[in-house]
Amino acid sequence: MSEEKSLHFLEEIIEDDLKAGKYQSILTRFPPEPNGYLHIGHAKSICLNFGLGIKYGGKTNLRFDDTNPVTEETEYVESIKDDIRWLGFEWANEFYASDYFSNLYEYALVLIKKGLAYVDDLTSEEIAHLKGTPTEPGKDSPYRNRSVEENLTLFTAMKEGKYKDGEKVLRAKINMAHVNMLMRDPIIYRIKHAHHHRTGDAWCIYPMYDFAHGQSDSIEHITHSICTLEFVPHRELYDWCIENLEIFPSHQYEFARLNMTYTVMSKRKLLQLVNENFVSGWDDPRMPTLSGFRRKGYTPGSIRNFCDKIGVAKRENMIDISLLEFCLREELNASALRVMAVLEPVKLIIDNYEAGKTEIMISENGPDESMGTREVPFSKELWIEKEDFMEVPVKKWFRLAPGAMVRLKSAYIVKCESFDKDAAGHITAIHCTYLPESRSGADTSGIHVKGTIHWVSAAHAVNAEVRLYDRLFKSENPAAEEGDFKEHINPDSLHIITDAKLEPSLTTATPDHRYQFLRKGYFCVDKDSTADKPVFNRTVTLKDTWVKEAKRY
Repeated sequence: MSEEKSLHFLEEIIEDDLKAGKYQSILTRFPPEPNGYLHIGHAKSICLNFGLGIKYGGKTNLRFDDTNPVTEETEYVESIKDDIRWLGFEWANEFYASDYFSNLYEYALVLIKKGLAYVDDLTSEEIAHLKGTPTEPGKDSPYRNRSVEENLTLFTAMKEGKYKDGEKVLRAKINMAHVNMLMRDPIIYRIKHAHHHRTGDAWCIYPMYDFAHGQSDSIEHITHSICTLEFVPHRELYDWCIENLEIFPSHQYEFARLNMTYTVMSKRKLLQLVNENFVSGWDDPRMPTLSGFRRKGYTPGSIRNFCDKIGVAKRENMIDISLLEFCLREELNASALRVMAVLEPVKLIIDNYEAGKTEIMISENGPDESMGTREVPFSKELWIEKEDFMEVPVKKWFRLAPGAMVRLKSAYIVKCESFDKDAAGHITAIHCTYLPESRSGADTSGIHVKGTIHWVSAAHAVNAEVRLYDRLFKSENPAAEEGDFKEHINPDSLHIITDAKLEPSLTTATPDHRYQFLRKGYFCVDKDSTADKPVFNRTVTLKDTWVKEAKRY
């Protein structure tokens, strides 16, 4: 009997709350800002929030934090919804912070009337200067003691568009000597004359994140508002707003965000990679975005399994990307269809095989018999991998060489008799003879060979482009390195093969399937693929070529 998995700290909190009768059911939320595409770090938050809702019979809302009209686009909204559904989750309700702009404006009026908010005319630079330092208290703004009536008049004028961007802000009136610098009269509203992707030009003042987040949670009656550790200092302001507005007491909890080797997670840095053409777009298979992983051939199950393995902690740590690749290989090894593809082709000619003859060989689709078999055509001229022949073989070489014998996968044993070279000394053809009695499944030759290689019939081969992707960065932690993080981009992160030879079964390949190209790795169909020009992406190598063993967490 397997050992029961222990609860992480958030599960313990939820179970205690439910046992105490604090809530009848839980309601979590996933609140992305639609200013970019989701990345693997967001997957951890998605799996956590939706997973808790599912485990405890509750629900999860999707709420877009669209309080900054300058950086947000509908394109990002749609991509986020696609990513969540691809991971296998469905939200109970779809909300937007902009749904609550009227509510948030009314909340601001409540704080003003309570003497807990004021309109400030200082510039952002002046406000920052008066904030003080972590060891020195800040100083009051000269506008801090405006009357309630004056603040109401000025805030109304801000809403009506009578002031320019940055001319005035609304600040919470808390304590300029507070040990938490975020509590030193934080800005809660600013002026932005910008078109909003949902509300158009209805508003020219917009709430700051800290004023929108907790109140939006409260409006929706979120029971457990789960954020990453960088929001720990914000919790105090979150609670202050809810307490002084006397609204539903949602509460914030923090967990460690996902940091992963050989990548960057900052949306700003990812945007640089896209805008400066280091990658082809947000869904470039080298990007850590969910759309990039999807295009590369990752499965939602492997990402969910990865998020489960790394767990939920209160302390930041760096997760090795090899663990994610391990989770993927574990799934693909059991599910991917096995096929033959030759990436660096060289011609193999069977001299004693009848010209024009075609045989159909039966090859297994995978390690499980339930995956069935497929028919593969075999003929006199084949393509094999260039690396499977060595003119002067090294010790313990079990593949083709002059006089050496190998088995052609699911076919016959062949013996190398000779080879041809061009003027530059490159091998152009390998001549073999085959043993007719050695056919796989009916071998009566009595000969046993140590090497087996894959092949593709030249007369039936499908010509394809194959893109070999590797890690985008050569540094384990590019964001922490000195200088520009882009200096650490791996120059060998993409190698394109234009003349790969694939077995004909791959003419019907679809993006929904994953394939193991025998001995070469796991691959999938790219969105650029057409009937005339198939394009395949390498999802992951068969073995970890960077780290010998996946670390266990």
